[in-house]
Amino acid sequence: MKKVLLLSMVLLFAVASFGQVTQWRGEKRDGNFKESGLLKSWPENGPEMILKVEKLGKGYSSPVVVNQTIYVTGMIDTLDYLSAIDFKGNIKWQVPYGRSWSKSFPETRSTPTIEGDRIYVVGGVGRLVCIDANTGKERWAVDVDKEYKAEWHNWGVSESPLIVDDKVICSPGGKETSIVAFDKMTGKLVWKSASVGGLRVYVSPTIYEYKNFRFILAATSTDLIALKPATGEVAWSYKYYKKDKWDDAIGLIWTNTPLFKNDEIFLSMGYDYACVMLKMDATGTSVSEKWTGNVLDNHHGGVVQNGDYIYGSNWISNGKGKWVCLKWDTGEVRYETDWNNKGSIVCADGLFYVYEEKGGNVGLVNPNPEKWDVISSFKVTNGTGPHWAHPFIKDGKMYLRHGDVLMVYNIKS
Repeated sequence: MKKVLLLSMVLLFAVASFGQVTQWRGEKRDGNFKESGLLKSWPENGPEMILKVEKLGKGYSSPVVVNQTIYVTGMIDTLDYLSAIDFKGNIKWQVPYGRSWSKSFPETRSTPTIEGDRIYVVGGVGRLVCIDANTGKERWAVDVDKEYKAEWHNWGVSESPLIVDDKVICSPGGKETSIVAFDKMTGKLVWKSASVGGLRVYVSPTIYEYKNFRFILAATSTDLIALKPATGEVAWSYKYYKKDKWDDAIGLIWTNTPLFKNDEIFLSMGYDYACVMLKMDATGTSVSEKWTGNVLDNHHGGVVQNGDYIYGSNWISNGKGKWVCLKWDTGEVRYETDWNNKGSIVCADGLFYVYEEKGGNVGLVNPNPEKWDVISSFKVTNGTGPHWAHPFIKDGKMYLRHGDVLMVYNIKS
């Protein structure tokens, strides 16, 4: 009987420690949300707004939803705050977790990562924090960028932490290390990788799995890095930013988490820098360029893979971009077309949800490699500043954030 009880306790602990992770841009950070039964078109003025919450602090991070609670970060005065909101719009608690970035575009960027009753988030100057999801109490914190001598670019920290097994991953960059892993329960250092060079970048890492290979894909301002999760050993790295191709500091603006399918990995950043499709070799020790292209240079709205195609917006200027479809296998441009402006894109129940960054137009789009096929659209009029937060979709609801305002829409059919 004691053995059965002990086994039950061990299993319960394992479930609590390795539960479902809720995070930025969906389960695999690829912009795909596992939803069904959603509306296939919207009324003229858009889907019904069922909730609006204000005074969250300024920010570009996305909301995330777990256990009927909405969690969202925002900058209030000089500090980054995490708010927990119930489905009636009541702020259950609102706690600071670190100093905000104070220079260019200081608003909060890091989207919380949640597993079980633990929330992981990074402040604007690199303070990694574990917060109790029920109470808002800080469990542990590590001043990652200070302790590991991170080197910053113009806009501080945008990373959303990655949970891998019993570890939480953070990407300080710099000369001492590139990527570090901490015990997710205690904050104790598990490993730090070798430095491959490059500053802290704006990319949030992801888990890459193909056949017998399982790597953390993370980045510095110059390199994509594949790391072995258990040890932090660098399996391979690829120098994406090359000064001989673009000798300009603006090339450090790389924000997009890599997309992958089988042994191929797609990278994109804005400012006319080439996107690239990489192919990993059979030994999992190197990658080579399969194709490169100059049309889908995505700024920071993300890209999605749907079937045999890649969709997203490109960079014409900081205030302008078009919508693009590429063939995954070849990089062939199927179209490049205008629709208001560039923005973010996610996918749910077979359709795209796009959030245009300048005017706040939100579109429901049919994935169509022949044309940019907008089914319905409406305009967000609440909040201030750029519409840079990516949509989050959960249980038939679309969550949009604009400045210090959160809006929730019913998109269930």
